[in-house]
Amino acid sequence: MILTSKLALINKDLEIQRDEEFIYIPLTKRPSKKELETLTEQIVDCKVSVHSFPERKKLGTSLAQVLEDRLSPQLLTSLPRAIDFVGDIAIAEFPPELGAYKTAIGEAILKTNKKVRTVLAKAGAVGGTYRLRKFAIVAGEPETETIHKEYGCQYHVDVTKAFFSPRLSFEHRRVASQVEEGEIVVDLFAGVGPFSIQIAKNHQHVTVYAVDVNPDAVEYLKKNIRLNRAMGKVHPVSGDARQVVKDKLSGVADRVIMNLPEKAIDFVDVACEAIKPSGGTVHFYSFVNKSDSLENLKARFSEAVEKSGRRVEKILLVRLVRETAPYEWQAVLDARIC
Repeated sequence: MILTSKLALINKDLEIQRDEEFIYIPLTKRPSKKELETLTEQIVDCKVSVHSFPERKKLGTSLAQVLEDRLSPQLLTSLPRAIDFVGDIAIAEFPPELGAYKTAIGEAILKTNKKVRTVLAKAGAVGGTYRLRKFAIVAGEPETETIHKEYGCQYHVDVTKAFFSPRLSFEHRRVASQVEEGEIVVDLFAGVGPFSIQIAKNHQHVTVYAVDVNPDAVEYLKKNIRLNRAMGKVHPVSGDARQVVKDKLSGVADRVIMNLPEKAIDFVDVACEAIKPSGGTVHFYSFVNKSDSLENLKARFSEAVEKSGRRVEKILLVRLVRETAPYEWQAVLDARIC
């Protein structure tokens, strides 16, 4: 979808659609041969087909309209375009030129999004062992804890204490849909539980070991297990994934989830140890940039698996998930390990 947008092919008057397997993007025209080649370089199984799309819902007053008397036309072009909504909290990234206008913009966000009660500005990159980011409250209530809802599940989360990305909601659902009844799943970097609980919510007979090194995340995970009535299915485990698997989860898993894109490659051996001797599935997340490729990602992953003494039987899927920075994306690779 990122490349489609840059090629100016998206029909913005129609709604993007998705199901458990595909994302359907309405186009303004049939791509040329060159445009299609550009798309298929980065998007595996990209196809052009006929699909029915509803019209895009017309939005109310825009952020720019609210601020047109406060900001110059030049500054209006710098307004945050991608705002994340976690429960009733809005999170925006402000460029330096808007530093003096954060409060005004935050109040405008509140005005144009009636369900939002707090607006946060990103004040640093995600980092550290616990994958945390610093935020500044720019408008609304001084609160960083909320309840986020997606696909029938609810999650207690404090965005200053535990990593959570609403942009991964489709991935949570997609992975959960792959799980079969009776499986044992190890979620190595579970956070507050969006993968684990979605799996439990959609299956009667499943066991999920949800592991995280961040004690605050595990406490919210426990709350979310109770909130979503996932007791007996999701088992929270606090500790370093490597040590936890070595001590408790060696050879138990039919499926392993590795949503730690900045460091997951260093834990491939841990995932391979957790997988049953008979084999299983791994959902591996990583970052790729402009100079990288999905083919390189597959090669790095396969090499890491072989170093652990296992083998990649089949790459089931590899695709871009979301843009995380200019010319950088989060990617997912699903593989069958034997």
